[in-house]
Amino acid sequence: MKNTVNRRRFLQGAAGGGVLLASAGTSHRAMAEGVPAKRYQEGISPWPVVINTSTIRPTPFLDKIRIAAETGWDGIEVWVNELERYESEGGDLKALGQEIKDRGLYVPNVIGLWESMPATSEAFEHSLEATRKRMRMSADVGSIYVAAIPSPDRADFDLKWGAHCYRELLRIGREDYNITVAFEFVGFLEGVHRLGQACAVAVDANDAEACLIADTFHLFRGDSGFNGLKHLRGSFIANFHWNDVPGDIPREEQKDEHRIYPGDGILPLGQVLRDLKAIGYERALSLETFNRAHWEQDPKVVAETGLRKMRECIAAAGV
Repeated sequence: MKNTVNRRRFLQGAAGGGVLLASAGTSHRAMAEGVPAKRYQEGISPWPVVINTSTIRPTPFLDKIRIAAETGWDGIEVWVNELERYESEGGDLKALGQEIKDRGLYVPNVIGLWESMPATSEAFEHSLEATRKRMRMSADVGSIYVAAIPSPDRADFDLKWGAHCYRELLRIGREDYNITVAFEFVGFLEGVHRLGQACAVAVDANDAEACLIADTFHLFRGDSGFNGLKHLRGSFIANFHWNDVPGDIPREEQKDEHRIYPGDGILPLGQVLRDLKAIGYERALSLETFNRAHWEQDPKVVAETGLRKMRECIAAAGV
């Protein structure tokens, strides 16, 4: 393990990566010392508010970054396939990361390490070539985290084996690429789809940097509910995807495409925000939707509307 603590490692304890967000988050120590809480969005939010590029998916990648900056987001969460395509077309990811910072944004997380937890040791070793490349690209663009999804999906996903794989991914990310791998659970998978299962994988990895990516949709879709969040430490959550769901579609039938703007659905988002504040969560809230109707609209209008909805949701929670 490297002994040198560089800039990205330092920022893992905070919400952001970049000059504007170097002191992101409100530590309990700072609160005890009477230091004013770090706020975002003109003081409305105790968390940086970022847009996941899936929210305006059909838009060209560089335009997504420009739109995020122009509409006032604090950061942008990207997908690894966007980085793969950008690099394959001759783009320099390190230069892109600097451009993102120059626009006043940061990258909290990249989604993700697909197919990184196959069922056998042989398959896991074979998967590492692609996984390492994705870690490297995520680190090059300046991301703090990269998400590991428990896939290939299977109903008999072994949580103990998942913890073993996750522990190894954490080690590789830390030692070879200086990035933290976060474990993301997905509510409609057959395997790991509940908060408790995800906690088991992360805790049993037996690594101090183990952490989760949570999502309001996946907590609902996987039927975990939201009260379990109260039992976690805020530092155990690396990133929180934010969205709402309609009330006229059965839970077990809802898909990514049914996600809607926060505040337009039935989820108890205000209480979740108050709980996150209570457990000391300090990192990003990331608007992540896959709404086909939004994809057909002007992406700048969608980004502006999404940010307004996020701000209204946070303000209404009284945090």
